[in-house]
Amino acid sequence: MSKSNIFRLLMWAVMVFGGTAVSIYFDLKYFRDIFFNLPFHIVSFATGFVILQGVLRIAKNTGRYLARNGREGNIKRLQTNKLVTDGFYGCMRHPMHFGLIFFPEALAFIIGSPFFILIVAPAEIIFMLIMIKFLEEKEAVKKFGQAYTDYKEKVPFFSLKKECLKKLLKK
Repeated sequence: MSKSNIFRLLMWAVMVFGGTAVSIYFDLKYFRDIFFNLPFHIVSFATGFVILQGVLRIAKNTGRYLARNGREGNIKRLQTNKLVTDGFYGCMRHPMHFGLIFFPEALAFIIGSPFFILIVAPAEIIFMLIMIKFLEEKEAVKKFGQAYTDYKEKVPFFSLKKECLKKLLKK
């Protein structure tokens, strides 16, 4: 496993567990009434569950597509060696990440943490976007060269076009 992947996994762990712990601490300090409100937790959990379903569906759809189309030859599992620019990747450069950036918010709602929902999850989303922009994109240019640079000029980072979102969320 590369240093870059180890770093990513550590960051996910810090965001999930650290974000949860910090949020519960501040909820007990500043949002105690909401944090112990059962109707809030019921609505919050349902909201988080719906968001999580979308995140998982997008990850499944894009992951399978990338596994089928981004590999040539005998390479390690979860690795790609071919630039994919069609399908989901014709709509936006980072369709899997588009789904995954909503994971912190889904977790925040499932936990029912107002501090996580309002402060920590948005901060984690911004951090993830920065990581994608400055780490993932840099690695993709290094890996695929001019082909990725050309792709960057034609295809947006993310897209909110209805037809693109429908593709991502298709069952």
